[in-house]
Amino acid sequence: MEPAAPGAIVTLKDVAAASGVSISTASRALDERTTSRSAAAAHVRKIAEELGYRRNSFASSLRRGETRTLGVLVPRLSDTVMALMFEALERAASARGYFAMVASSGDDPDDERRAAETLLDRNVDGLILATARLDDDLPKLLRQRGVAHALVLRTDGVSPSALGDDETGGYLAVRHLIDLGHRDIAVITGPGFTSTGTARLNGARKALQEAGIEPRQEWLIAAGYGIENGYTAGEALLTHDPHTRPTAIFAANDNIAMGIMAAAHRHGVTIPDDLALVGYNDTPLSARLPTPLSSVHVPLDQIAATAVDLIVNPGTEPHIRRAMPTLIPRQSSGKPKHFSN
Repeated sequence: MEPAAPGAIVTLKDVAAASGVSISTASRALDERTTSRSAAAAHVRKIAEELGYRRNSFASSLRRGETRTLGVLVPRLSDTVMALMFEALERAASARGYFAMVASSGDDPDDERRAAETLLDRNVDGLILATARLDDDLPKLLRQRGVAHALVLRTDGVSPSALGDDETGGYLAVRHLIDLGHRDIAVITGPGFTSTGTARLNGARKALQEAGIEPRQEWLIAAGYGIENGYTAGEALLTHDPHTRPTAIFAANDNIAMGIMAAAHRHGVTIPDDLALVGYNDTPLSARLPTPLSSVHVPLDQIAATAVDLIVNPGTEPHIRRAMPTLIPRQSSGKPKHFSN
């Protein structure tokens, strides 16, 4: 079948006529929301492609009172996990016939609220919030206004949420270090205002308690999630006498772990011989470091798909869904040669 002449507009009526079906049947076959797998629908789509038909999804969505657009709010895209999360959300949205639009807000609640309003002003069909603060009022405000939304990588315990099981992840990381024979274990968590930092610390504490280990309070450090935060924490932990410093560290994200690696190098502490190290999130760089980093893998694509579904299929239960993380052991957590008593 010959495609339409250059500049000619191929209509749905043209596709229906060439396919030998009604206009309504052709429309259903080409509707990206409910793509049929039937032979008839496949035939219509093949004819549409040959003719060069392009469905105006935006116009049809407007007729239904939709824009087929989701707004995604992140603190910053310079954070590797946030960038990966947005890419996963883009893929999940596209697979469901939606377009994802991103805005960054930093960590200030007022800036976050303004960024959310900017997205809502563009008539998005829902908001996905990757912002982190537990004391954030924005989810409550969205619930009061009846705005479709979902939290991703965190939860406030009320709004629809898609995240990893951070408590289990923290437990797996510290349990791994304990199983290697460590008892002098430090835990560097994220900020206390984040559900991720709190849950990962709770999981770490659970593993320590099971093993009968009472952690030293100065070895439980709440930090930011940046490399510089890990470096500062590493400086605080590794400047002591080798007999009074930890033999292992669980870092609540890979950036923190990389900062600790830099501090360890500065102080002549060898990983893993002198210090075992486990990170979190299993970012792409973690496996490619000079000393590959053991890390807790979080299934971002699964979490993204769940977040989108929570908006486009409202009312599904449960509305708070946690994906199971997996520990990925690598060289950085190899058993050291010596342990302190």
